[in-house]
Amino acid sequence: MPIGSLGRSKSGRHRPADAPEQESVPDEELTSYLAALAPDSDNETTASGFGSSQVYQLRLQLMANEQLKELAAERQTSPQALATEWVMQRLEWEARQRGH
Repeated sequence: MPIGSLGRSKSGRHRPADAPEQESVPDEELTSYLAALAPDSDNETTASGFGSSQVYQLRLQLMANEQLKELAAERQTSPQALATEWVMQRLEWEARQRGH
């Protein structure tokens, strides 16, 4: 018995052999979501020094998200890595401010 839905439409019916292929349009929201779930090879992992870690979801306005993506691309890193770097820098700054 075949696995998958080769030759089937979303409704589960077979599409005619002469039916034109639908152009696939990338779903940017899905792509962004999947990218956020995928580990970055250049990021530190829990095995490399974080010990235990916590995952936070960050919701940004569209303009801020686009700006983050552009800055990350300029720095040849991912938006997730850049945001993590900035949070860590701010936490260090806050800790120094409390020390004074």
